[in-house]
Amino acid sequence: MVQTNWVKQELQRLHPGLTISVEAMATQGDKILDVALAKIGDKGLFTKELEAQMLIGRAEIAVHSLKDLPTQLPEGLTLGCITKREDPSDALVVNTKNSVYKLESLPKGSVIGTSSLRRLAQLRHSYPHLEFKDVRGNVLTRLEKLDAGEYDCLILAAAGLTRLGFGDRIHQLIPSKISLHAVGQGALGIECVDGNPEVLKVIKSLEDKETSQRCLAERALLRELEGGCQVPIGVNSEVNGTKLTLIGMVASLDGKQLVRDEKVGSIEDPESIGISLANELKSQGAHQILQEIFETMRQ
Repeated sequence: MVQTNWVKQELQRLHPGLTISVEAMATQGDKILDVALAKIGDKGLFTKELEAQMLIGRAEIAVHSLKDLPTQLPEGLTLGCITKREDPSDALVVNTKNSVYKLESLPKGSVIGTSSLRRLAQLRHSYPHLEFKDVRGNVLTRLEKLDAGEYDCLILAAAGLTRLGFGDRIHQLIPSKISLHAVGQGALGIECVDGNPEVLKVIKSLEDKETSQRCLAERALLRELEGGCQVPIGVNSEVNGTKLTLIGMVASLDGKQLVRDEKVGSIEDPESIGISLANELKSQGAHQILQEIFETMRQ
């Protein structure tokens, strides 16, 4: 809702006189809090209900954390705009008794809360001596569980903490060499009904070209790997002049297998960079790792 209200305010600032109403809805991912996200499945886990409202004509746009938006959208809908990205890093959040530690110095057996298989796999790879425990609920609920002592630390998106006013809880930004972020993390995606040029023109005013290029490359990688937002696929991207560099990673759930590589290409063709990197990762064993994960999830 914070993200949606920001989009509303920005659109009304850029288009004086524009009337926007907000319809609040709970999605499947918001409602099911006693099951790990990976066990629910991720085909529109946080988007399906919103998309249904657009398809029946009750809404014209939906605002998503881009990392939650599947790379394959329902027929009749399109990704109309990608906004300027906040810091896409993962962040370490600790309770008071662990404030003396950084991620690399946490004592053996420290309990880290995360609902992300991507974070879990990468941290298990680098810190096999730590313990990991699933955590669900909104950010405030997770922080309350942390402060009550259910966890020693949490791993959350820095962008989400900052947007919600909890930036002061960020104890450490985790470097990309340890944890590559989720595809699209830190950016907002505005989905809209296809074939409505007036609406598309309005929301395009919030488009950030560099963020869009980076995220299109990241989403192409994810799509080519046939992964979703609940599998251990991580990325990092940056633009230097006319070149875009994309780093990608696929890991097994236990963190013991991890393949990582990078590709550089023209910013004018970001999707080809993502596809090329995905194929390179497949040749290094990523496809086999993902197949084993999908089999485990189906059991």
